[in-house]
Amino acid sequence: MKSPLTKSLRKQTPIIKRRYHMLPLKNKIKHMKQLLIFLFCSAFAFAQKDLTSAEKFQSELNQSYEDSLKSPLMKKDFKDFKGLDFFPLNEKYIVEAKFVRTKKEKTFAMKTTTSRTPLYVKYGELHFTIDGKDLKLNVYKNIDLSKKPGYEDYLFLPFSDLTCGKESYIGGRYVDMRMQKGKTWTIDFNKAYNPYCAYNYEYSCPIVPLENDLDIEINAGVKKFHD
Repeated sequence: MKSPLTKSLRKQTPIIKRRYHMLPLKNKIKHMKQLLIFLFCSAFAFAQKDLTSAEKFQSELNQSYEDSLKSPLMKKDFKDFKGLDFFPLNEKYIVEAKFVRTKKEKTFAMKTTTSRTPLYVKYGELHFTIDGKDLKLNVYKNIDLSKKPGYEDYLFLPFSDLTCGKESYIGGRYVDMRMQKGKTWTIDFNKAYNPYCAYNYEYSCPIVPLENDLDIEINAGVKKFHD
């Protein structure tokens, strides 16, 4: 499948060739330099990863925490709340992962910070690389939530990493995902957020499965709330 850049360049190539062959030598050299700059800039632009979505997510997350009707914050914290602390947005943590669908998985009761045991099923595996290290995360589907309109394709990606207990919440973080087409899926760790338990002990939060503990620092998403 040809990229938009390839298609765009193919359309322009005959025009560029025609103009190039009709130019004097000095103008040809100048024209060639301009063409090389154009090709470089175009390729660079297509290589850029979009951080706009993560920026919007973080902004909306802050807004919800500022809303007394939606915020998980305790009253003593809500009073002085000035916004969540995030790692700087970073394209490095928007990763392309190989998705492997795991079929015939059995439904299981996921452990939480309380006696609540919601039913989940392992939906698949996400294999990816960061800093040359091969990593894997299991992605899960909440059985009850998937039955609700609008959440049929919702997936749950809990994880812990080497920042836990230091820069980020000791109990790990979550990323909400939707089912994607094909075998290559995108994970945006800039959208990682804390369980509500990080802010209020009254909530019941899924505990990150041991198999989703990453032996690497994920310096993206929400940082810890309390020291």
